[in-house]
Amino acid sequence: MARSEEQRRVLEILRRLKQAYPDAQLALRYRSPFELLVALILAARCTDEKVNQVTAELFQRYRTPEDFVRARREELERAIYATGFYRQKAKTLKACCAALLERYHGEVPDCLDELLTLPGVGRKTANILLGNAFGKPAIGVDTHVLRLAQRLGLTRQNNPDKVEEDLDQLVPVQDRTRFCILMQAHGRAVCLARRPKCDQCVLADLCPYPDKTPARTGATARRRGATTLKFPVAPRSRGRS
Repeated sequence: MARSEEQRRVLEILRRLKQAYPDAQLALRYRSPFELLVALILAARCTDEKVNQVTAELFQRYRTPEDFVRARREELERAIYATGFYRQKAKTLKACCAALLERYHGEVPDCLDELLTLPGVGRKTANILLGNAFGKPAIGVDTHVLRLAQRLGLTRQNNPDKVEEDLDQLVPVQDRTRFCILMQAHGRAVCLARRPKCDQCVLADLCPYPDKTPARTGATARRRGATTLKFPVAPRSRGRS
């Protein structure tokens, strides 16, 4: 598909998702860039809902990088136990907070290259921080963004960094953070990993995913206010999503 046609399709995807999820926001709860950083580290292999349950109490006890560095390892592990992989996460949190104190005076930097120097911070975490805590447009490729980008034919990559590069070419700069939040919302509500609700999907006629669940996709999409547009989406081979 020509680049301009792909970009037009992305604009239509954005329009429909904005209409479907007007109040969508990042699922993790936080009050500062530091709290979001901690929450993102805890979110590895854990649901956002569980992380929110844990951080509601955690942030009452540990408010600053100094608090995490000074905390006894065993106490911190108990505090985050419910998020899973608690020993490694406690080690990462203490190392990350120590790096913040040593390099950035305890402040979370708002620069990608600097964020990537922190233990436990990869491109996904850094971009979600930049987009949501600092208001800098960025594509943070979490499991939902990756899955939906593949199913919608916006990428053929499996590596999140490569997916980010593909989406950077298609999503308008000013919409990049919002795009990811909308994809996450749609991934949780409709485009599920195991059995997507294709009959409820406002993007069904734009989606080349070969394993759609049997559904009245066109009728349902029209009922929900999605104008059916014809874009020449390339067929996808099975097993790539």
